[in-house]
Amino acid sequence: MKRKLEISELIFKIISYVLLTVFAIMCLYPFLFTISSSISGEHAVEYNEVVLLPKEVQFEAFGSMFNDNLFWNAYSNTLFLTFYGTIWEIFLSILGAYALSKKRLMFRKGFNFFLVFTMWFSAGMVPQYLNYLATQKVFNSIGITDDKWLVVLAMGMHAMNIILLRNSFEGVPSEIEEAAIVDGATEMQVLWRVYIPMSKSIIATVSLFFAISRWNGYYWAKQMISNTYEKPLMVYIREKLDELSDTDKMSGWDEIYSPKSVIYALIVCSIIPILVIYPFIQRYFAKGTNVGGVKE
Repeated sequence: MKRKLEISELIFKIISYVLLTVFAIMCLYPFLFTISSSISGEHAVEYNEVVLLPKEVQFEAFGSMFNDNLFWNAYSNTLFLTFYGTIWEIFLSILGAYALSKKRLMFRKGFNFFLVFTMWFSAGMVPQYLNYLATQKVFNSIGITDDKWLVVLAMGMHAMNIILLRNSFEGVPSEIEEAAIVDGATEMQVLWRVYIPMSKSIIATVSLFFAISRWNGYYWAKQMISNTYEKPLMVYIREKLDELSDTDKMSGWDEIYSPKSVIYALIVCSIIPILVIYPFIQRYFAKGTNVGGVKE
């Protein structure tokens, strides 16, 4: 039998639902506005007549974008950076977290301290840039001329995510590990067959963090990748924005869509993969964050 809510509980529920609804609308509106602006006519976009629904509907802005080979090139580069970058980062993080979760590791406290120290104090942007330049020279000397690999390999660690994984690994019962070792499992088999299956939630969560970081990566990709055909989508969008914002270049514009519509169309296409992937990982997200962030 359902308990009747008290007045205070009812008021709290109503206020909570109202606030959550308002917050959801605030989050959803920019996305809807972007879609509407990307398919609205030039006059409606330039004179800010688009509020929610599109006006003077056209799809030529998407057509001009899809016909640009550099767009598809940039898109494939971003997929490359996201896929290989996430695999590389999660591989390093799992190995690091597994080692740091073991009390038998010599100088364990010191290693954990230095890991956390990197979150408190950074070497700075200039030393980091010089480090990447030195790494780039090493890659070039061994024949790796594709700078995308520099972005993938040189940016493969994130202290916060290693800590989340370490906390999750520390929560695995030691009895299970001991039973596996008695059965003849090696260290790598214990990691692969015990720790990873029991930490799927946090691994999925950390992978999502990595993937979004790599997908949205702009600054270091802009600095380290000089070849136009190797630049990722975010750098392409930035350069396209500069190009379409140049009044001298746009003085002869006579299309039925606004240059801004092209930018909005690029934004829509850039977030579609994340929107597609996120629902499949969402069920792990809350559980994984709690498991990795709370240490018993």
